[in-house]
Amino acid sequence: MIKTIRRIGSRTRRNGRISSRKNGRRIPKGVIHVQASFNNTIVTVTDIRGRVVSWSSAGTCGFRGPRKGTPFAAQTAAADAIRTVIDQGMQRAEVLIKGPGLGRDGALRALSNSRIRLKLIADVTPLPHNGCRPPKKRRV
Repeated sequence: MIKTIRRIGSRTRRNGRISSRKNGRRIPKGVIHVQASFNNTIVTVTDIRGRVVSWSSAGTCGFRGPRKGTPFAAQTAAADAIRTVIDQGMQRAEVLIKGPGLGRDGALRALSNSRIRLKLIADVTPLPHNGCRPPKKRRV
C-alpha cells in the first residue's frame, strides 16, 4: 500500500487549510515603477525585495486606442495601482520612471496627490552609449 505524501508549503498549514496571503501582508515601504511609452503607461507597485504587490495600466482602466497614451489615462492607472497598497499599509515609496511617454507627468502627479510619501523620484530610462549598428542605407 502506497502512502501519499502531503505537501506542507507556504500556502498550507499543518491542519490542511489554505491560508490567504494577500490579506495578511503589511507593506510599510515599497517601490513604484512607472513605464511610460507613447502608446500606454504601466504602473507596477512592488515591495522592497521586488515582489509585485499591485499593478495597473491605462489599457486595464478602460482606455483604448490613442487615449491610452494620454496623461489622464496614466493618472487613472497610477491611482488604481496604489489604491490597494494604501489599504495594505504602505506609507513610503520610491518612484522609478522609465520611458519617453506623455504619461510620466500624469502618473507622478497622481502619486504625489496620494497619501504615500515619496522618498525618491528617479529616471531610469535606458540610454544607449552608441550601441547597435544602424541598418545600411536603402538603395532605390
